[in-house]
Amino acid sequence: MFDDPFVFFALVIAIVALIFARKAMNQVAELRQRLEAIQATPTAAAAPVPPSLTPFEAFEQTLPPAAAAPTPPPIVPDVAPVAPSETPEQATGAAAAPPPPLPQPDRGFEETIGTRWVVWIGGLTLALGGFFMVRYSIEAGLLGPGVRTMLGGLFAAALLLAGEWTRRKESISTIEALPIANIPAILTAAGTAVAFATVYAAYALYGFLVPATAFVLLGLVALGTLAAALLHGPALAGLGVVGAFVTPVLVSSDKPDFWALYIYLAIVTAAAFGLARVRLWRWLAVTAIVFALLWTFPCLQCGPSMVGPHAFHVLAGFILAALLVVCGFMFGPPADEGQVEPISSGSLAAYLLGATLIVLNSFHADTAMIVFGLLVAGSLLVAWRSDAAAGAVGAAAALVFVVFAEWAVRANADMLVLPGGPLSGIGPNATDGSVSLHLISAAIFAAGFGVAGFLAQGRSVGPIIPVIWSAAAVFTPLALLVALYARIVHLDRSIPFAILAVALAAAYAAATEVLAKREDRPGLQASIALFATGSLAALALALTFALEKGWLTIALALMSAGTAWISTQRPIPFLRSLAAILAAIVVLRIADDPRIVGTAVGTTPIFNWLLWGYGIPALSFWAGSILLRRGGDDAPLRTVEAAAILFTVLLAFMEIRHAVNQGDVYHQSAGLTEVALQVCVALAMAIGLERLRIRTGSVIHNAGAILLTAFAGLAAVFGLLMLENPILWYIDVGGAVINLLLLGYALPAVLALLLSYAVAGRRPVSYANTIAAGALILALAYMTFEIRRIYHGPVMSVGPTTGAEQYTYSIAYLAFGVVLLGIGILFNSQRARLASAVVIALTILKAFLIDMSTLTGVYRALSFMCLGLVLVAIGWLYQRILFRRQAASPPPAPAASSGS
Repeated sequence: MFDDPFVFFALVIAIVALIFARKAMNQVAELRQRLEAIQATPTAAAAPVPPSLTPFEAFEQTLPPAAAAPTPPPIVPDVAPVAPSETPEQATGAAAAPPPPLPQPDRGFEETIGTRWVVWIGGLTLALGGFFMVRYSIEAGLLGPGVRTMLGGLFAAALLLAGEWTRRKESISTIEALPIANIPAILTAAGTAVAFATVYAAYALYGFLVPATAFVLLGLVALGTLAAALLHGPALAGLGVVGAFVTPVLVSSDKPDFWALYIYLAIVTAAAFGLARVRLWRWLAVTAIVFALLWTFPCLQCGPSMVGPHAFHVLAGFILAALLVVCGFMFGPPADEGQVEPISSGSLAAYLLGATLIVLNSFHADTAMIVFGLLVAGSLLVAWRSDAAAGAVGAAAALVFVVFAEWAVRANADMLVLPGGPLSGIGPNATDGSVSLHLISAAIFAAGFGVAGFLAQGRSVGPIIPVIWSAAAVFTPLALLVALYARIVHLDRSIPFAILAVALAAAYAAATEVLAKREDRPGLQASIALFATGSLAALALALTFALEKGWLTIALALMSAGTAWISTQRPIPFLRSLAAILAAIVVLRIADDPRIVGTAVGTTPIFNWLLWGYGIPALSFWAGSILLRRGGDDAPLRTVEAAAILFTVLLAFMEIRHAVNQGDVYHQSAGLTEVALQVCVALAMAIGLERLRIRTGSVIHNAGAILLTAFAGLAAVFGLLMLENPILWYIDVGGAVINLLLLGYALPAVLALLLSYAVAGRRPVSYANTIAAGALILALAYMTFEIRRIYHGPVMSVGPTTGAEQYTYSIAYLAFGVVLLGIGILFNSQRARLASAVVIALTILKAFLIDMSTLTGVYRALSFMCLGLVLVAIGWLYQRILFRRQAASPPPAPAASSGS
């Protein structure tokens, strides 16, 4: 691997240096924490540290005599002098009190170098000296390969013996984290590094050792290093575990023996876990787990034929983690009751992940599936005994779904390609040999998670533990049911699966009722809500399985309303968010296919799949918003309200488009009928939302009303008056009175007028007046188009405009203005009178700009005569009726005095 042995030696030295540097940093951090803890105690507060002491010197004074550095005893005089101001009693008390310790001198530069750096550098120098001596012997030709190897081994042994001798003889050999260098640990680390390098050089450089022998020797060195870590501290433990797991990489073979490899890794893992348990070194357990999991990846490339040794690897590691790492289970560290411990749960989850990878890589081989099932069952068992491992239950549920989902997708390649799917006869089918095993496994998993999740309620004092169990009990059976449905019936209609979903819904409902009758305990309410949600989800799946694919949209929408109802019974914030999430999923669903069921929507107006696909979700979301509003105005409520408005609007617009275009909702253009209906519907919905927002005060209802009003205005301007204007374009408007003009202009004018009164006094005056102006414009447009329809027939864009037609326009405008004036006087409406003034002003402009130039003969005379008479009459009405009525209503006189 290395052409020059000294390249490898330099690498080893660098690794050792990094390890000891890390150890020094850990010691300093630990000292700082202990010093802060001592200073925080009342004793430390009562006896402040003299200002002349450094923190390390003050800390050393708090240590027992065996650990603290020896100091010369203070010289105390035989008789303490009595101050003149002191009484004899005071002098006696002062003599009885122990004298304060003398301050120690500051640690100087010389002491720091002599106690720390010299030792550390000395350890590295010893290793380098051995390497350089071997190099000199090679360059001078003094020693052959065999002698070099033997001397390297002897030097390693000497360093190890020196480390052990100093550990037994020197008082500084304690493993306590003192601010001095640990000489025995450094000597031992140097010895193990030299031994490791010697064995590797004998194998890789000189070929003295066969791979099996080198593998065994390197493993023994690594295990010996781990054993020495019991005496010499964590630095050797890190060196040993890294060396042990790296050894198989250094010693390779053309025909690897995976059984030997994984047996060796099991021994190394057991040693690392045992050491971590004895010393309570969490980092060592995590390091071993990570390396063990990493060793799963490269071996997966060997294919499904080597499932046995891979399965043994994850199974052995899982058992060792359960025995030695999981808190509160068998030989693991003590556990905090009712708390999830990350290392305990993560260790089991790591080996579950390894088993999942083996299952996927082996194409769901029977052996791999059995081992995976054993590990899942083991996770449930360990978590049942120890709350610390409850996190592994959630990981197991997720990985079970991954396995079965991959199995379903692998067998249904058409789920990942175009809707046409692959050619018939290609790919696996539902009768291959693995289906039976997967069906049995799915049933066992569903029953195991469901029953265990229900029975686990009330067993823990912590609130999070029962929630984890109940979430796994709800999620796993539902996920497995969906995966099997996709795998076996290819997402088609299936009554048997619908029956299974109904049975599952009944089981969840029964669990909900049983738990609701129990005495309240931590986490119970959340678990009840999860089981109730699972019942609704199962019912939604039953609808999906039994009916066509479009019912999935309906089922999810109903589930959103059901979740909102459950949130009123069990006020858990998550349920409100879940209702909003389901509503968002339904919105995304229609974005994929607005027709809900594709071409199966049919051509029947109104009563088609659009009515069910949009109407039922709209009703569901309106009901959900009413239920959620009881819990306050928040983001989930606003999401559901927005979905309710969106689906209501889309229902109307899609039905209009479907009816107008003979079932083709993807028609390229819109006609006058469609635009007119959309404007009417938008104005009607805006009126409804304006009334609703007064009651609810919802910002969503407020924004929805404004958006619908804006849409109606834009559609009226650009659609009715421009793009679909029957005077500008060839459009057949139909009959004389009952025609498209009544729908496109008269009805929108009435609705706009009603909307202006709905917002009057509740929105800015300019907003209401703008809507009223739009109503006036639509009314004038309707009057104009109806007159033209009389003179030109159904198609109004052709033919000349005669004098009689122009005269009719003027008379009609004048009459309309008079009618508006009468309404304004009768109901005392200033807005109607202003509208009358606008219409009459337009009539005057028309008379002088158009009639004067286009009309001739009697029409011109009659036009101006009628206009003059109307203007005089208007002036008389204002003078004699309007202002007289105002003058006849003087302000009320003050009340008469009660005295006489």
